[in-house]
Amino acid sequence: MIDETNRRCLMAALASWAAAALIAACGGGSSPAVAPPPPPVSQPAVDVSTVAVADPGSALAPGWQHGAFMEIFVRSYQDSGGDGVGDLKGLISRLDYLKGLGISGIWLMPVAQSQDGDHGYAVSNYRAIETAYGTLADFDELIKQAHARGIGVIVDYVMNHSAAQNPLFINSSVATTNPYRDWYVWQATAPTGWDVFGGNPWRTSTTGSYYAPFWDQMPDFNLLNQAVVSYHQDNLRFWLNRGTDGFRFDAVGNLVENGPSAWADQPQNLTLMAGMRTLLDGYSQRYMVCEGPGNPPAYGVSCGSAFAFDLRPNIVAAATGNAGAVSAVANYFKTAPTNLATMVSNHDSFAGQRLWDQVAGNVAQYKLAAATYLLLPGTPFIYYGEEVGMAGGAGMQSDAALRTPMSWTADTGNAGFTTGAPYRALSANVAAQNAQAQANDPNSLLAFYKSMLALRNARPSLAQGSYVAPFANQLVLGYQRSFGGERSLVVINYATAPAAAVALAGLPANATLTSVYPNDGTTATADANGQAQLTLAAQSVRVYDVR
Repeated sequence: MIDETNRRCLMAALASWAAAALIAACGGGSSPAVAPPPPPVSQPAVDVSTVAVADPGSALAPGWQHGAFMEIFVRSYQDSGGDGVGDLKGLISRLDYLKGLGISGIWLMPVAQSQDGDHGYAVSNYRAIETAYGTLADFDELIKQAHARGIGVIVDYVMNHSAAQNPLFINSSVATTNPYRDWYVWQATAPTGWDVFGGNPWRTSTTGSYYAPFWDQMPDFNLLNQAVVSYHQDNLRFWLNRGTDGFRFDAVGNLVENGPSAWADQPQNLTLMAGMRTLLDGYSQRYMVCEGPGNPPAYGVSCGSAFAFDLRPNIVAAATGNAGAVSAVANYFKTAPTNLATMVSNHDSFAGQRLWDQVAGNVAQYKLAAATYLLLPGTPFIYYGEEVGMAGGAGMQSDAALRTPMSWTADTGNAGFTTGAPYRALSANVAAQNAQAQANDPNSLLAFYKSMLALRNARPSLAQGSYVAPFANQLVLGYQRSFGGERSLVVINYATAPAAAVALAGLPANATLTSVYPNDGTTATADANGQAQLTLAAQSVRVYDVR
């Protein structure tokens, strides 16, 4: 999604169909020029054909969705052809890296054909691959190769809006009597009293006014029209039938508008997403997660999972030594569903800058933040490049700075991303923070991420266990997680000084605690009341097997 800063700028800009100029004016800067759609004089053909269920089954191990995911922007991950733009073949060439890291799933930012020529959220064809990324055959090969490595693939699905150049919208704008008119949110004249993201969401055309709060080139679907909902369900089956393992749903808080003061997180949104969840449940081992920043717990129930946006800032603040944030982290999953998705950053600047920039390059704090969300309940999502400490893009602002080419090598010309010229500037710290430099360094961020993911993958209690006896004592966080007959104790000291005599409670009587991270032979014993004491090193993480 375009972040709020961009939205405000876009809303304030002079109305224009020149997409690239608008994005550049608001800091995006890299989209190629997009020709304005001509005045609608024809009705282009659209594919709204019905797609029946044809489940190919699942090649993945049960519970695969409880492992860690990598969020990948294909345009910025790996270029296979030398044109400076990442593609699906390039991603396939990096699957062994992801497997070696310990990744269980990949979330692909939009790969469908789009109008914007960049982020992909202005979808022009829901059943085709973005031309710069490759073909449907390339996508099928990605699924095949990922599955062969035990990695699932979910794709970003944009249900709230389409591109203005999508044939459906072009048809709807021809005339008020067009059969597709009611597929979008139209009014004869622009309503008054609306303020969405700091601007007027209604856009004027020759046949009326349409609702498009994110950008005038991304008109909202009318999701109160069952034909539109059915169309999206057919699109989902199109991808599921090819073996796609699920979806990340974009902007689910904005699906239905009930008036100028009731355009976010409406009850119908939860019903719509529960219907999509039911559709996915008709397939084997599929997973979906929703972007609903306004109410993650509610969307976590209706979708099956949702991003814990409200947890993210406290994870980072805890890592930087904020005692109140440590307490907030300890308490979060006392009430929040344990199926939520955790993260410390993503492709949108409203969700925070890259973690490196959030902690100002403090590696110790960086590791503490990573350990916190990788070991808590929920499904963790790592933003590509986070595992090596990528910073934001050099000389860039807003979302574009978060979506730079992956730092594979120290080459300040192309970062190992392409043999040509990258389509966008590189990360500001590519020379020091890159995958090649860290590959054989046991103290690197990359090694730390591998250790955390190996621990999570080896211990079911950490991957999908309950959340038991959490506590916060100043800058010390602790909790237990239990699954089957296995119990893990996680203790993190965020302070820059050692923590002596940390009191633990709620352990099994007379339990033995054996450190499995670090695996250094350290042990402790609980008394008959299930209490124990530990001494923790400064800015350290300890995980114990409890039995």
